[in-house]
Amino acid sequence: MENKDNARIFTEENGHYAFDCSSAVWATDQIHTVYNSLGAPLKDVNLAIEDAEGVILVEYKNANIPEAVNRNAFQPDSEKKIMDVSVKFYDSLHYLRLAGKDESVSYVYVLEYPHGDSVTRRRLRNRIQTRLQEAAGNGRKLIERLEVLSIQEWNAHARYAKFPLGKVEKQ
Repeated sequence: MENKDNARIFTEENGHYAFDCSSAVWATDQIHTVYNSLGAPLKDVNLAIEDAEGVILVEYKNANIPEAVNRNAFQPDSEKKIMDVSVKFYDSLHYLRLAGKDESVSYVYVLEYPHGDSVTRRRLRNRIQTRLQEAAGNGRKLIERLEVLSIQEWNAHARYAKFPLGKVEKQ
C-alpha cells in the first residue's frame, strides 16, 4: 500500500484500488516499512484504521486484477495462507501497542479471487477464527471481530463504508 500525496488515501501495491481514510481518526499503511527498518522478522497487515469504535486492521488481497499471477492457482483456504493471515494479525498488534493504540481491534480480510462468494468467504472466516484467540489471560479481548469480505461487502458495511475502497482512475 502507498499513501498517496500524504492524504489519507492508501493505494494497494498494484495501483488498482485505494482506501479513502479521510474520515479516520488515525490511519497508517507504514507497519511494513517500520518492521523492515527494524529488521524485525514480523508479518504485517496492509492497513490500520482508527475510528470512534476502535482500530480496524485490514489485510487486502485481490487475485481478480489483470496483474494477478496465476490467479486460478490462488488458494486462500490453504492451511499455509490461513496461518499467514492469522500471523499478520498477531504481529500487527505489536505495532498498535507501541503506537499507543489500546482500543478494541477488529480484523478485516478484504478478499477477491476467482470463484469467491459469500459462502466461501464465511467458511474461510470460520477457519481463520479458529487460529485467533478471543481473550488474553486477563480476560481482555485481543480481537473484537473478524470478517472476510469482498470489496462490495466492505463498501456496503455500516462501519467500513466510511473508508470506501474504490478503483483508482488511471491517467
